[in-house]
Amino acid sequence: MNGDATTPPRLSVVVPTLRRPALLRRCLQALLAQRIDAHAFEVIVVDDGREEAVRALVGELDAQQRHTPALRYLRPSSGRGPAAARNLGWRAARAPVIAFTDDDTLPDADWLTAGERALLRNPRWAGLCGRVEVPRPEGASARPSDHELMTRGLASAEFVTANAFVRRAALERVGGFDERFTRAWREDSDLQFRLLRDAGPVGRSDEARVVHPVRPERWGVSLRQQRNTYFDALLYKKHPRLYRQRIRPRPPWNYYAIVALAGAAPVLGWRGTATAATAACAGAARLALHLAWLRLRRTDRSWRHVAEMVATSTLIPFLSVYWRVRGAIRFRTPFL
Repeated sequence: MNGDATTPPRLSVVVPTLRRPALLRRCLQALLAQRIDAHAFEVIVVDDGREEAVRALVGELDAQQRHTPALRYLRPSSGRGPAAARNLGWRAARAPVIAFTDDDTLPDADWLTAGERALLRNPRWAGLCGRVEVPRPEGASARPSDHELMTRGLASAEFVTANAFVRRAALERVGGFDERFTRAWREDSDLQFRLLRDAGPVGRSDEARVVHPVRPERWGVSLRQQRNTYFDALLYKKHPRLYRQRIRPRPPWNYYAIVALAGAAPVLGWRGTATAATAACAGAARLALHLAWLRLRRTDRSWRHVAEMVATSTLIPFLSVYWRVRGAIRFRTPFL
């Protein structure tokens, strides 16, 4: 494909993608418009969905201009998930610095320049995290939705692969991403913790900027996200101290209380202690409503959103505890 195949680039951009060709097109167009010498970098698209449409898209964009950087398409032969896709990408890369972003981001035109400059100024850094901006969706209400508020968390995260630069030597030293993280969750924190432990400091550059728009989601997205806590157990097993310091200081005791009270109510009723059964039901309901209120304090108050928060707050504790217990059993760790 385009680019100088004889001179290695200074930076390799790795973009994993999974069945989102429209978003990928937008991301790649932003990458091809970087204000840096076209021969200074390459872009590697790793198609985790293994779709011919994505291969065709990469070929189309590569053929549109004569002086674009090298644009490469890779398809995993084994493994699933963004961790495996990123490993395939950086191991095939030709540059000494690997820049990671996602297919739903819009890198700033000076993103690569800023990230490279920050690493040059700080030669001890094993890598860095750039700034992620999450703009308000068009036509959004005055208050954000619960999903938007969660997406905004990317802006304050210590290290996210939506905007990260890592030296290839550091990736080789720690072995890259742990491919047991098969969802886009905690694989970046695990890499950060291992870089800190084995490769060197991980810095930050607010000048290296990407925009991460809020994607539209179906009703109940918070329920589907509870499966992510399965991988919290793996992160906790590998880094228990850092997990408590930087991720979650304490277990979600309110979730466990809701599950315990809801489970106790039918047992108490079967044993004929109706008063205790009613009290258990009331206690579980009160805690669930308090959870819904906490989620609504800073979010949209439309009736549809309020109804979603109340309904999902009733179910979230059960799903969360299920995936936490399942993760603890699978990874053999005393995770709560």
